[in-house]
Amino acid sequence: MEITKKVVFIAKDDCVQELKDLLITMVAASRAEAGCSLYNIYQLTEKPTEFTVLETWENADFLKAHGQSDHYNHYKANFEQYTADKYKDDMTILA
Repeated sequence: MEITKKVVFIAKDDCVQELKDLLITMVAASRAEAGCSLYNIYQLTEKPTEFTVLETWENADFLKAHGQSDHYNHYKANFEQYTADKYKDDMTILA
C-alpha cells in the first residue's frame, strides 16, 4: 500500500537559507531510493519561511529503509537547529 506524507517546516527567521539547503540535499538521494514514487520540496511564495515536503513511497518497507539512509540521518541530525516548527500529515489518495 502506497504511503504519502506531507511534512511542513517553519524555518527560524534567520535560518531560511540553511533549512532550504538542508531540505534540497534530500531530493536527489531520496528520489534515487528504491520505492520512492515522489519526493518534492516546495517553498510557499507568500510565506518564505514555510516549506512543504511531499513524499510517496510504494510501501512501509521502503519508507522504513529511507528512514535508515545516510542522507536521512544527516537531515535528522541537523534540521532542528534551523526549524521553529514542524508537523506532518499522512495522506491517502482518493482519485
